[in-house]
Amino acid sequence: MDWTDEGIVLGVRRHGEANAILELMTRAHGRHLGLVRGGSGSRQRPILQPGNSVRATWRARLDEHLGAYTVEGLRLRAGDFLTAAHAVFAVTHLAALVRLLPERDPHEGIYSTLEMIVESLSEPAVAGALIVRFELQLLAELGFGLDLESCAATAVTDDLTFVSPKSGRAVSRAAGEPWQDKLLRLPSFLNADSHAMPSASELTDAFALTGYFLARHMFEPRGIPLPDARTHLIAAVARAA
Repeated sequence: MDWTDEGIVLGVRRHGEANAILELMTRAHGRHLGLVRGGSGSRQRPILQPGNSVRATWRARLDEHLGAYTVEGLRLRAGDFLTAAHAVFAVTHLAALVRLLPERDPHEGIYSTLEMIVESLSEPAVAGALIVRFELQLLAELGFGLDLESCAATAVTDDLTFVSPKSGRAVSRAAGEPWQDKLLRLPSFLNADSHAMPSASELTDAFALTGYFLARHMFEPRGIPLPDARTHLIAAVARAA
């Protein structure tokens, strides 16, 4: 069996003296692992860095086998991340999120968003806003999407400023203000029609919102905390902003 696809490097680990196990998020084949012969050597090591885009051909005798990759670099952006702390933490955090997806389960929408984010990591505020939206997209992809279109109490569709931590539904300012201490804040840039750049405080509120539901639905049921890289990413984006 074999296929060729584009992929973004999520991680790599040494296997034996010279080989490596490569983990990719591919466009059409989902999160997929494979053996790269010579992948720990100096020729291939620069290609197999998290955040890089590659063209990979996977071959195996049976579909359930680990299989082997041959890899060609397409967009080697990982070196650019080393000068920006937020970019390094972002790539680590994004890989942790993608690992919540079942292996070999196609998610082309997730791949496209991931590709857009890694291309935008040079701008901290832009990257932060895209990562928050990616977290919302991942929640929806795994069946835990938030309803941010209308107020849970009144059904109005404007002036939505809060989210109920119980239902994951938006709440309008008028309906939510008496209970605001028990609600999560909904930054205006997460409105479907908004193209505004978020402020530092709005990004903080947005990460608090998505972090609550990520922990509740994805990480706590697995008995693990939110990734440390996420905490460091939020701090680095705030400093840069």
